[in-house]
Amino acid sequence: MSFLDIKKVSRFFGGLSALTNVSFEVNKGDIVGLIGPNGAGKTTLFNVVNGFYKPSKGEVFFRGRTISGLKPHQICQQGIARTFQVVKPLQRMSVFDNVLASAFLRTASRGEAAALALDILQFTGLSEARNTISKGLPLGMRKRLEIARALATQPELLLLDESFAGLNPTELNDSIQIIRNIREKGITVMIIEHHMKVIMSLSDRIVVLNYGEKIAEGTPQEIRHNPLVVEAYLGETQSA
Repeated sequence: MSFLDIKKVSRFFGGLSALTNVSFEVNKGDIVGLIGPNGAGKTTLFNVVNGFYKPSKGEVFFRGRTISGLKPHQICQQGIARTFQVVKPLQRMSVFDNVLASAFLRTASRGEAAALALDILQFTGLSEARNTISKGLPLGMRKRLEIARALATQPELLLLDESFAGLNPTELNDSIQIIRNIREKGITVMIIEHHMKVIMSLSDRIVVLNYGEKIAEGTPQEIRHNPLVVEAYLGETQSA
């Protein structure tokens, strides 16, 4: 069985089907992109994987064991961390203390947690801002802090939900390099993103959702030339 195995997952809200019979695998060490139009079910799928929603049908397996039905904090302890579209740091706390709080998932020692937090701030380029109150950070740094907080839980799988939205070109390139460095540390990544430069340059494989259903899966080159994907998503993106 693969590292992460999403098997025939459906999620219903009343009579609305947000996900229908979605299946795919994520191999250890890969970067997998998840794309599709707004409302396609991408964030809902992340919410199922990390325990905010229980699948209405189907199951999610992580390292060969089902995690469907576990609480988000239990899934985080299993080794899955995520970021969110709308970043919400602990606004009255410093950048360092935000990351420190996450580091306590793995240790009760303040010294160990502080050392881990400092390492991650260095890794994500936030060391110089470590004493800044997070409420005052510009968007690009808040997005990076969100990634740093997730990394502080020492995940094996990192779910990134539009971590590149709103970044300027320099911030975009810096963040792409950070994701590559994360993969080099042995962390598997699944990423939701509308920015095609990010998806096409980072992803080993791409999964495409539309109206809650998987309509395609393949390499960036295969997805770029898939007629269904062009019609449902890439065509609209390229003409925008």
